[in-house]
Amino acid sequence: MELKSVVPWGRSFEEYKNIFSLTDQDLSKRILGCGDGPASFNAKLTTMGGSATSVDPTYQFTATELQSRIDEVYQEIMPQAEKNKDMYVWRHIPSVEALGKIRMSAMENFLSDYDQGKKEGRYIEASLPNLPFKDSEFELALCSHYLFLYSDQVSLNEHIESLLELCRVANEIRVYPLLALNGELSPHLNQVISELKKYGHTSELVNVAYEFQKGANQMLVVNTCNKARQNRPAGWTR
Repeated sequence: MELKSVVPWGRSFEEYKNIFSLTDQDLSKRILGCGDGPASFNAKLTTMGGSATSVDPTYQFTATELQSRIDEVYQEIMPQAEKNKDMYVWRHIPSVEALGKIRMSAMENFLSDYDQGKKEGRYIEASLPNLPFKDSEFELALCSHYLFLYSDQVSLNEHIESLLELCRVANEIRVYPLLALNGELSPHLNQVISELKKYGHTSELVNVAYEFQKGANQMLVVNTCNKARQNRPAGWTR
């Protein structure tokens, strides 16, 4: 991975709460965030006494390197957001200007926590579909703006392997959004759900009280079973 190819664009703690419908009970669980990037969820939850571990391949870079790239990406994304603002619902975030402030505030919170979080093992360089954790190590896994969103870039097989890996390390998985970058429902979604069912995992689409990308108002919730974790597909590498 080269830093110049990375698009760090972190979301806030409040956005995580809304897009994953997180309750106080949820926030008391052992939580894994997959593909968190420079989101501030981990930093904020840690100050609240919660347990969060974030994984992302960008954690191979230093805080200074990430800060520089964030500044570059901000200049690239904001004009695009203005140009394509009709693709979004300006309710939770009232304007393009507010979007910039919310995103930068979240990423600044992340950066201020990053070095300490790495020392404490809260920010781990890793990526799906291979995670460096024990079976059932987490009670809840969250995957924000990666699976399904990048359906053209991430194959169906990679989606299946990634979800099965999340089922291995967590009791419950929540994935948001379910739309691809073109605004249409991911073509992988139904096939992924069918594949998970073969291994005993139950899936459902759950409405969330949040919508920024038009139509992105549902998350996938997967509840895993211990027996299914033992019945892994042929060629499983972990």
